[in-house]
Amino acid sequence: MSDSLTPLLADNRSALVTDLVGVIDAEVADQSGLSGAAVKTAYSAVQKVKPGVVRSATDQLAEDFLTALAPFWDTKPAGVAFGDHLSANGDAAAEALLAVTDAQADSAKPGLAKAYNSLRGKAKNYVVAALPRLGAAIEKHAG
Repeated sequence: MSDSLTPLLADNRSALVTDLVGVIDAEVADQSGLSGAAVKTAYSAVQKVKPGVVRSATDQLAEDFLTALAPFWDTKPAGVAFGDHLSANGDAAAEALLAVTDAQADSAKPGLAKAYNSLRGKAKNYVVAALPRLGAAIEKHAG
């Protein structure tokens, strides 16, 4: 796989991780309806039980996420925003990102793996919806 995006971590990892956490926070805040309320409640509960867990996990997985997205970066047409390119390839981009979290779930404690697997079916839709913001955050640090 290409490592064309991983230099972003060396340049300013902290700022990139902060922006990626901002994407997650914004996506959770945008959720609506019953499933949105469930997502918001779960997200809030996790943060109360283990403050800083979202930032820590994002920092830990950042390199794997960037490696997963590098092929999309490498094929992004000139003049096209990365978020738009990711959205145009939404299924493949979401699956690339979810492959990273799937691998983590495979080695997680049984309780965490069970919780992840119960949400995995809906996760792809959430990831696809987040691709424009995610792409913009990455492009901000790449440009």
